[in-house]
Amino acid sequence: MAGAIIENMSTKKLVIMGVILLLFQAVAFIVGGLMAPGTTTPIQYMATKCVDTTKYRQESKWFMPWGPNQCDKIRNFDEAMAKKIEANNIVFAVHIPLPENEMSPWFQFMLVILQFDIAFKMDNQIEDGAIATIDVGLAYRDDTVSDWTEMAHSFEQRKLSCNFTTAKTFENEGRYYNCDPLPFMELGSVSHKYYLVNIRLPVNERKKVNVGIGEIKDIHLVSIHQNGGFTKVWFAMKTFLALSILIIMIWYWRRITLMRRPPVLLEKVILALGISMTFINIPVEWFSVGFNWTWMLLFGDIRQGIFYSMLLSFWIIFCGEHLMDQTARNRFSIYWKQVGPIVFGSFCLFIFDMCERGVQLTNPFYSIWASDVGTELAMAFIIVAGICACLYFLFLCFMVFQVFRNISGKRTSLPAMSKARRLHYEGLIFRFKFLMLVTLTCAAMTVIFFIISQVYEGHWHWGDYTVQVNSAFFTGIYGMWNLYVFAIMFLYAPSHKRYGDEQSSANSGEEIQLTTTITHVDGPTEIYKMTGKEAQE
Repeated sequence: MAGAIIENMSTKKLVIMGVILLLFQAVAFIVGGLMAPGTTTPIQYMATKCVDTTKYRQESKWFMPWGPNQCDKIRNFDEAMAKKIEANNIVFAVHIPLPENEMSPWFQFMLVILQFDIAFKMDNQIEDGAIATIDVGLAYRDDTVSDWTEMAHSFEQRKLSCNFTTAKTFENEGRYYNCDPLPFMELGSVSHKYYLVNIRLPVNERKKVNVGIGEIKDIHLVSIHQNGGFTKVWFAMKTFLALSILIIMIWYWRRITLMRRPPVLLEKVILALGISMTFINIPVEWFSVGFNWTWMLLFGDIRQGIFYSMLLSFWIIFCGEHLMDQTARNRFSIYWKQVGPIVFGSFCLFIFDMCERGVQLTNPFYSIWASDVGTELAMAFIIVAGICACLYFLFLCFMVFQVFRNISGKRTSLPAMSKARRLHYEGLIFRFKFLMLVTLTCAAMTVIFFIISQVYEGHWHWGDYTVQVNSAFFTGIYGMWNLYVFAIMFLYAPSHKRYGDEQSSANSGEEIQLTTTITHVDGPTEIYKMTGKEAQE
């Protein structure tokens, strides 16, 4: 009976394959580090103070901060008071992008952070728990002469978190509070060239609307979008890897179906891993360049969540099927205690994502970080997710340790063999141990990537928009996943060769199978299943 390719392939060919995979891994890092620009770019804007001179507010009227149809502007609120302009008639206008620039679908998404400049006044201080109510509208157009088309409009509330670091005295009036940036808006696609944001701060003393929020002097916005150059490199990489994984997956399953027995659990799980990798590789993002698909961020999160759950489950089953002392194998039901929490955690990830990005499909100004409860839940989620990822890795290390211990225990059978067979099986043991170490390294990098990506995304919401992860990290980890899946499907495909076919008839009664051979109908067996004349050797 033939074994897996990892058992029967010559050491020379395996080394060549390993070197090629390492070269591709290096290329994945080099592509992100040298060819692709940074993943994102932050751009700062200061809102222009426009005056709404109409007697009755017109919802269809938009205020441009510059250009031929620019609004009536004021420099500061002292000028507004001198002209007896009420706060409800002041509109903060921001045009995205800056003059002489255009937005592009290659930017993929746009996240906007808001920050207030609030001056200290003895008779107008920021109250504890102050909440700013924002009347905000978003419009778009694709040329400089067309009318603006409304994209979204909403009344939002943002809790102010400001500190005044000096003494609150008359001498310090006019100094600015130190206020944390606030989450403002997130778009899942950037399909238009120009965007216009109009912000009002309506005041209603009777209803306590925008009362006790201090003296707001200016509003700043920071827009963050994915770099178009990085997007092109990313799309090209996904296209190439999607074809590569699809080809090796078809080849792998064809070899499985040629066997005279039904596929065992490990073979099915490897196929499922290849399918999940193909699903995340499919470059549907190409269509987002031509279509206004605002759900692409949510869809991307769902795809990545499916891949995470499949990859983590695969490692558990992969190690479990290599435990020789485990009597019950080749049944998915025996892994429910390990795989169940992974599926539950992935479902929680999906619910958390739907609570924010799902709502943002209809209201881009919504943010789970806008409230105290939402912020605490989001922070708790990031912390718990990081802890769970670390605990998973420790558990995986324990399983790999058990595999190593059991394999080492079976080495006692080696001295009874002939020198040729002993060297052969010592080589197989080294191959499987090395593959386990590669699996552990891949798992460690995946856990690190998961934690960093969660913190990295959270930093935008916390306001530290200068934080940036190198493009090489994203392309390198993504390339590592694909190369690992490629190697697993290749090495665990059934081999058409069998070691020992050329052996003399004196050894024909001896059958030796390694634990990770997956061609048995009952799944992996003990590391050495010796029959015949093994005692005589």
